[in-house]
Amino acid sequence: MTRSGSAIQGATTRPVQYADLQRALAGLLAGEPDFIANAANFAALVYHSLPDLNWAGCYFLRGQELVLGPFQGRPACVRIAMGRGVCGTAAQQRASVVVADVHEFPDHIVCDPVSRSELVVPLIKDSELVGVFDLDSPLPGRFNEEDRAGMEIAVRTLMAAYRPS
Repeated sequence: MTRSGSAIQGATTRPVQYADLQRALAGLLAGEPDFIANAANFAALVYHSLPDLNWAGCYFLRGQELVLGPFQGRPACVRIAMGRGVCGTAAQQRASVVVADVHEFPDHIVCDPVSRSELVVPLIKDSELVGVFDLDSPLPGRFNEEDRAGMEIAVRTLMAAYRPS
């Protein structure tokens, strides 16, 4: 299922969408110390705030693989090896990856055949990889550099609230 509208009213341009997302995120995370709760609300906020997404969620690093965390969308792949697919590549490189057409990405892992484009941002705290945040869209070319920059800021806000156990 795809949602085409934005839950953040009046957000017509990407910079406005991400500024509104950042304000909503700051309020959502304020005072909550539990990272799983924050990650779950983060995934829901992003999924319902940005248009043309069919999946938004976290994968957490466990040993040498990424394990599914809180998300919004259809059921997903549970485990992804480091370096595999878009998520594993972003985790291994510790850098965001924007893919205009996942069918052209070497070693793409198909969790939802409807997905056509993807943006993955590493979750890093104090130079340590915690996992990745993954966004999928059924539209080719949905994500651009404005999306990458906006999501990197949002992820930094999420990770500022992270307290390792």
